[in-house]
Amino acid sequence: MDDEKRRILSKEVVDIDLRSAITVKDLVRQFRDASIQARNLGIAAEILERMLTDERRPTVFLGLAGPLIAAGLRRVIRDMIAENLVDVVVSTGAILYQDIYRARGFKHYQGTPSADDLKLREYFIDRIYDTYVDEEMFRETDKYIAKIADGLEERAYSSREFLEILGKNLNDPESILYTAWETGTPVFCPAIADSSIGIGLTYQYKKRGGGVGFTIDTIRDTYEITMIKVKSERSGAIYVGGGVPKNYINDIVVAAELMGYNPGGHYWAIQITQDSPHWGGLSGSTLGEAQSWGKIHSKATKVQVFVEASIGLPLLTAYALHNELGKRRKRLKIEWEVDEPTLIYY
Repeated sequence: MDDEKRRILSKEVVDIDLRSAITVKDLVRQFRDASIQARNLGIAAEILERMLTDERRPTVFLGLAGPLIAAGLRRVIRDMIAENLVDVVVSTGAILYQDIYRARGFKHYQGTPSADDLKLREYFIDRIYDTYVDEEMFRETDKYIAKIADGLEERAYSSREFLEILGKNLNDPESILYTAWETGTPVFCPAIADSSIGIGLTYQYKKRGGGVGFTIDTIRDTYEITMIKVKSERSGAIYVGGGVPKNYINDIVVAAELMGYNPGGHYWAIQITQDSPHWGGLSGSTLGEAQSWGKIHSKATKVQVFVEASIGLPLLTAYALHNELGKRRKRLKIEWEVDEPTLIYY
C-alpha cells in the first residue's frame, strides 16, 4: 500500500459497544471514534474537558437560544451553572421568562404538534411544538415581572442587573435565574424586549404612564459583558442554538477591539445546532466563518455538532458532570462597581 494511502486510512471507525457503555460518560467517549454527528459530539466532549481544565482558566460564555425549557432542559442548564461549567450566560428572553414561569409554580405540559390550535386558543393554551403552557398563567407572570419593576428605583438598569433582581426574588433552587443569582453568575438578555419579559415591562410602562422611569439599558449590557471578556486571560464559548446570544457572545470581541483592547477571539468554541450553514444565516454559520471576523481565535479548538439541543446538550453536560469537570477549576466571582466588573477566582 502506498504510504500516503496508508496514512489516510490509518484510523478506523470503532463500532459503538453498548455492552461496555455503562454510563453516559462511557457512551459519549465512544462517540469520539464513531462517525457523523456522534463523532462531533464526542469531539465536543473532549474540547469541553480541555477547556474546563485549561491552566489559563478561561471564562466560559454560554449562549442559549431555542425552546429549551419546553424541551425539558431547565435543570440541565441550571446544573451547568451550579456545577461551575460556565461563567457567563447570554440567553433569549423566552428561556428566562419560562424559567420564571416555572419558578412561580406553573408547568409545561405534554401535547401534540397536530393539536387543534383554534380549540387551544379557546382555552388560552399556548403551543410550543408538542408542549403546552397556560396563557392565563403567562399573563399572571407578566404582571409579576411588572410588579418587581414597579418596586425598583427609577433609573436605567442593564438586563444583567435586572435579571439578578428577578433571580433573587424567585427562591426556587431549581431555577436558572435563582441559581445564577446564588452563584454570582451574570446573565445577559440583549433582546429582552423580544420576549414575555418585555411584555411584562411594556405593561409596567403603560401603567406608570410612560416617560422617564425604570428602563433597560442594552448598550450598558454590551459594555458590561465586553469588559468581562477584556479582563479574562482567555475565553471559551458554548453556543446552544444560535441567534442573538451567539452573535452577542461573538460581538464582544469586536467591541473590545474598537475600544482599543486586544483580548483575542474565543480560544475554545462548541456549538450545538440543527441549522445548516448554506442558508447564510447566523444560527448555522460555521465557527470558521466567525474566525474571519476575529471573533473566534485563529488557533481556536472548535467543533459544531449538528444535532437537536434536547438530545445533544444533556449528553454533553452529563459527560462533564460525570467527570466532575467543574470541580477541577476555580469558581469565578464577578463583583460590580456600577458597570465595571472585577474578576475574582477562588
